[in-house]
Amino acid sequence: MSRRPMAPPMNGPRFNEFIQSPTVRVIDEKGENVGVLNTQVAIARAAEVGLDLVEVSPNADPPVAKFLDVGKYKYEAQKKANLARKTQKTQEIKEIKMRPNIDDHDYDVKMKKIHDFIGEGDKVKVTLRFRGRELAHGQLGMQLLQRVQENVAEIAKVEQHPRMEGRQMLMVLAPK
Repeated sequence: MSRRPMAPPMNGPRFNEFIQSPTVRVIDEKGENVGVLNTQVAIARAAEVGLDLVEVSPNADPPVAKFLDVGKYKYEAQKKANLARKTQKTQEIKEIKMRPNIDDHDYDVKMKKIHDFIGEGDKVKVTLRFRGRELAHGQLGMQLLQRVQENVAEIAKVEQHPRMEGRQMLMVLAPK
């Protein structure tokens, strides 16, 4: 018989003597419902089979416990969590910088990059930099950002409408 530390489990499900409910609904090692038993009786039955009594659904009334190997159960739960973390996509914010008097070809190149970023599921922050006298013509920058907004209307939505921040105008686009 293996020795277990007497400290309560910090993470993961409660098992054996750490189960606090006086009665539990028991499911045996074959997956069959045994019924509602006293917790001590259920622990004894699990020990007869050479397994632990693991609380799999603590919020049920009465809590549901299964005959399992605790180490194997925790290992599989951690493996499942790692797989979920590996497959999730984090959304990044990519930045595209422009000037108010941008040429048509340069604009097309920037738009292609915006389409690529949004296609990958990332947000895009469009920054329009003003220098010198360009600052007096804010309406040109607003027209340019509205043109960008129209070009990406079918694949993206405006998360943050254009606004001035010092010498630059910002707009944030997010995938639909």
